[in-house]
Amino acid sequence: MLKSKKFFVTALMTLALICAALATAPGLADGGQNHQGLNNNYGVSGGNINNISKAFCCSGTLGSLVRDSSGTLYILSANHILALSDQATPGDDISQPGLIDNNCQVPGIVADFSTAVPLGNNVDAAIAALRSGTMNTTGNIEDIGTICATVRSPSVGLSVAKSGRTTGFTTAAVGSIDTNVKVQYQKGCGKGRKFTITYTNQVVVNGSGFSAGGDSGSLIVTNDGNHQPVALLFAGSSSSTIGNPIGQVLSGLSSALGRTVSFVGGTCSPFPPAASGPTLTLQPYVYGQQMPQLPDQATQRAIQVLNQHRDELMLRSQILGVGVGRSDENDNEAAIIVYVDRTAAARPFVPDNLDGVKVRIELTDPFIAY
Repeated sequence: MLKSKKFFVTALMTLALICAALATAPGLADGGQNHQGLNNNYGVSGGNINNISKAFCCSGTLGSLVRDSSGTLYILSANHILALSDQATPGDDISQPGLIDNNCQVPGIVADFSTAVPLGNNVDAAIAALRSGTMNTTGNIEDIGTICATVRSPSVGLSVAKSGRTTGFTTAAVGSIDTNVKVQYQKGCGKGRKFTITYTNQVVVNGSGFSAGGDSGSLIVTNDGNHQPVALLFAGSSSSTIGNPIGQVLSGLSSALGRTVSFVGGTCSPFPPAASGPTLTLQPYVYGQQMPQLPDQATQRAIQVLNQHRDELMLRSQILGVGVGRSDENDNEAAIIVYVDRTAAARPFVPDNLDGVKVRIELTDPFIAY
């Protein structure tokens, strides 16, 4: 969630556009500009009009379009964007663009907040009933197009893309799966108490340019012609992006709504076109190269070992997350990834391997719900 001081929004928006352009890979789409104004596609600026305080207004991304079993259409985004971290009231107005992109004044209303999975239930997700005649009913996402309605399970090395309010269209690769992460929240827009929620089985995407504040709510999809939903973006740091596995998102929202929720989209092709644009990955991979996916057998072995040590590792205050990714020495070798707080006064001792599985340290800033 992105916040800006009232009356200074225009200048800050200009700065944000410059930063987004610098952070986004060359050759990709608009870098965020088309995502921050009036737009009837998804993957664009929006949020609850009550996401405002005396000094700030805040906004995020209206990620994608879903429907329930009765045919009602909803906008999918993060709980902290649409539901104000469990503080919203059903029927609250949802605008496009968000307040931050309209000088903290109420823009056009496109939806009405419906329901959310309460925070603490392992997903940060909410939906708002689409108002007729406001946004498209095909599910078209800016710079991505129509998605395939069939979800995809995340895997290490999977090439993914997203379209979001701040950084626009970006691509990267899944860096770790089955990841426990500690995510920091703040109750209000630029005010209120801060609190931390621990999530399990999350998806971490590598690449400092993949997302930034204001991209929460974006749908992470496969970076191919199918654009299958993989995860719902809700948090990150300067070097990583966190997403809820999309199957858990749909399950949680279906339970909260009392009706089955599914994506609006097309049918997957068995032979989708190649990925669009370069993929950002961590070294030793070179910018523009695709990262091979990690073999399932190696992944499952590393998950089994991690599960024996997961709780003990997460008890350490300097450790922000643990998951399973790739060894930095062998494309086909899994490793336990330990995300360590680079801002901490001391570094925790972590062995080079656990029960024969290599351990890789990733230094990162704290994970923030943005």
